[in-house]
Amino acid sequence: MADPLLYIASGLLVGVMVGLTGVGGGSFMTPLLMLVFGQSPTTAVGTDLAFAAITKVAATASFGYSHRVDWRIVARLACGSIPGAAVALGCLYLAPSQAAVDALILRALAVTLSVTALGLLLQRPLRHLGVRLAASVVSVERHQLVLTVAVGFLIGMAVTLTSVGAGALGTVALVWIYPLRLPPDRLVATDIAHALPLTVIAGLGHAALGHLNFNVLACLLIGSIPGILIASRLVLRLPLVVTRMLVAVMLVVAAGRVFYS
Repeated sequence: MADPLLYIASGLLVGVMVGLTGVGGGSFMTPLLMLVFGQSPTTAVGTDLAFAAITKVAATASFGYSHRVDWRIVARLACGSIPGAAVALGCLYLAPSQAAVDALILRALAVTLSVTALGLLLQRPLRHLGVRLAASVVSVERHQLVLTVAVGFLIGMAVTLTSVGAGALGTVALVWIYPLRLPPDRLVATDIAHALPLTVIAGLGHAALGHLNFNVLACLLIGSIPGILIASRLVLRLPLVVTRMLVAVMLVVAAGRVFYS
């Protein structure tokens, strides 16, 4: 195991990013654990999911206390994401070998990081498209319900296979589906609240499969919880445009590194 202080510093950095944008948990931590600290793909994903579940408890408590979570949307997402997580865990359990599992995770991670980066760059056009659709489509509420559950299913699979998507893809999807209902602070709060049950279930599944490093997890948590609690209180005062651009560029770089690793 590398110097524990490096893991603590990494946890602090990722905790701040999650609290500020709702993006950055698995999107950065999983590649970081693999490419910088040399963890295997399965251990990186399993450890990051446990890390994400615990840190999102703190973030959800902070956002929930300030009444910024739209619990109706959280329930809709969970109706799709929890079955999606179950399907992905089944695929990992039935894989013929550990090498096959690692290969599946690496390819899924590269694709998910790339899609996440593209979604962040197109967040504003997607919001405008969502506004136009909301103005022209009859029975908007019914279409939002179906889309939210379907997106939840895809997020559930992506998160379980890669630990990426609970915050990043969820934020982009909600911008498109609910362009008028969720201002930035409620968007981040709602997305983090949904990520909590999803990461708990996926993390427990990976733990049962033995994909968890408890020593690394402890160090990450020491750094992340203070960072996420402080940053979540600043989300109303910080512009997200520049942050999204920087995050997208970093995700593209990480996707390339993972794909060719």
